[in-house]
Amino acid sequence: MSNYTQLQPTEHGPIATVLCCHCGVPMDGSTGLVMCYDCIRLTVDITLGIPREANVSFCRNCERYLQPPGQWIKAELESRELLALCLKRLRGLSKVRLIDAAFIWTEPHSRRLRVKLTVQGEAMTNTIVQQNFEVEYIVIAMQCPDCAKSYTTNTWRATVQIRQKVHHKRTFLYLEQLILKHNAHTDTISIKENKDGLDFFYAQKNHAAKMLDFLNAVVPIKNKKSEELVSTDTQSGNSQYKFTYSVEIVPICRDDLVVLPKKLAQSLGNISQIVLCSKISNTIQFVDPNTLDKADLAPGIYWRNPFPCLVDSTQLVEFIILDVEPTGKTRGKWVLCDVTCARASDMGVNDHTFYVSSHLGSLLHPGDSAMGYFTSNSNFNSDLWDSVESGKLPDVVLVKKYYPRRTKKSKNREWKLKRMAKEHADIVANDETRSAKQDAERSERDYELFLQELEEDAELRQTINMYKSQKNPYGNVEEMEEDDEMEEDDDAPLIDIDELLDELDDMTLEG
Repeated sequence: MSNYTQLQPTEHGPIATVLCCHCGVPMDGSTGLVMCYDCIRLTVDITLGIPREANVSFCRNCERYLQPPGQWIKAELESRELLALCLKRLRGLSKVRLIDAAFIWTEPHSRRLRVKLTVQGEAMTNTIVQQNFEVEYIVIAMQCPDCAKSYTTNTWRATVQIRQKVHHKRTFLYLEQLILKHNAHTDTISIKENKDGLDFFYAQKNHAAKMLDFLNAVVPIKNKKSEELVSTDTQSGNSQYKFTYSVEIVPICRDDLVVLPKKLAQSLGNISQIVLCSKISNTIQFVDPNTLDKADLAPGIYWRNPFPCLVDSTQLVEFIILDVEPTGKTRGKWVLCDVTCARASDMGVNDHTFYVSSHLGSLLHPGDSAMGYFTSNSNFNSDLWDSVESGKLPDVVLVKKYYPRRTKKSKNREWKLKRMAKEHADIVANDETRSAKQDAERSERDYELFLQELEEDAELRQTINMYKSQKNPYGNVEEMEEDDEMEEDDDAPLIDIDELLDELDDMTLEG
């Protein structure tokens, strides 16, 4: 019996009609096929040669997947990155055309990944069919080379040692926030805290060089490079080294009183020798409180003839402002004024007052308190101080306005900063020695002073990221009502909620 049954006339002429050899359905015989499309899709497997099982390698320590030949990538479950990695691991997929691919849900702890694929291919001559099939991937746990190195003595290949020879850590606290804002610490293996600074460890030399470039852009530093031979291959002649970058920050901080060398003061626009450090960036910025003159000192010029500060912010004294007379001269946010003040410790004891010039005319009012340096009758072990003419030596140098704060209100701030996770090298939490307790108290005091500076200086806040605190700052209703009653007497500046960012889930935040 012939498959050709009849000739059906049409507008374009007769068409030969045949029956499918499997199901007997009439079909167009002009194509030369003996089976219909459905029978071809059921009987011909275009996925032949594509395995239904495959393996992917996974590191349990860093939670990364291996992308051959040697790249380890971070990918979440059922993510596009993980799907692309799985498709690249499937052999024979290039013989067909991939239409669609999607994950089928599996238990996260099953170590199995199931992917449903839709492909198209040529089953017979001039016949394209589309089929679906599933592939199961077995997740094999192994250890990546980076994690394997972490258990050996040669973990790091380069380190950046940052030091500053001062009695407080305010500069490091500010530098920490700059590093976090610009994500300059992402390539570090570990961060270790020492008594005089921080150590950043890297697996590659170029990561350490990148960190060094960042430090040059934000703080005034000098650096020195050294290297240590780790191993040498006598056959190939290849050697491995450890590189160390020693970085020293200029030992002058914001609000420090500085006496400049005479020649240097003349080269900086003939500014006065006695100045205040107003800002630290990639240069050192000074301001003369008597004339509002400003000067920027490049770190290269400083390190040619370094000099220390006369007194730092740990020796500030509180003064009571009795009278303020603006002179009319302004420069930026500074307003020059003549101030009559007295030491807070002398109030009620004697009538000794001081008449000085100050750059804080926009902030100070009679009755306010200010922090400053009491240089009258002080003995400084400084040749630069002794070289200044006696008529130009000030009795008092006012630095900033002082805001009395409530202790409870300061601890219950509605904002927080994120911190870097550091390994303490010298300070041990369970150590009950007197030295450890003093170091912990000093660190806590420096951090509180840094937070107060952020509240007082809007310009400083713009350079870092601050986040909203999610916890309730009040323990109960009575504390909230009591704080509202005290708020009228507390004129400390507050940070607007518009300046705060939402909390990041992937960072360790500390308020």
